[in-house]
Amino acid sequence: MILESVLMNIPFLHSDCTSGDVVDLIEDGKEAPSSQNLYAGSVYYEICLHRQRMKIGECDLRIGMNDELYYAGNIGYRIFDGWRGHHYAYEACLLLFRIAKEKYHMKLLIITCSPENTASKRTLEKLGGKLEETVNVPEWHWLYKRGERIKEIYIFKL
Repeated sequence: MILESVLMNIPFLHSDCTSGDVVDLIEDGKEAPSSQNLYAGSVYYEICLHRQRMKIGECDLRIGMNDELYYAGNIGYRIFDGWRGHHYAYEACLLLFRIAKEKYHMKLLIITCSPENTASKRTLEKLGGKLEETVNVPEWHWLYKRGERIKEIYIFKL
């Protein structure tokens, strides 16, 4: 009973945490579906070293599928400088796959990357993604407006 009480006060064990073997994802906010995001909500996470509150990156899971998400993908991730090269993005994506399948009942995910982003491509290949196609980003898309013109579309069956 005392041990349970102590464990409940450790941040990485709270219900907003999805724990893995290498990293943990701590929920950091949500964006409800609206006309501004073409009715696809998002859940944002901090990527932390397992059983620590050491934030080493960020990721998000975009729920649903629409024209915007075809180019942007269902998952976005960023590992901070100094933490790259340790396969933390891979570990975070494995947890996001589990969340997408178990919590949001998703059966298929898309993750995109720019052709020149070799580290991300290696991550997507290690995750078992199938390169569906390489596409030009449409001018109306927010990715285009920030200078991203070409995306590789990877498909993941959960």
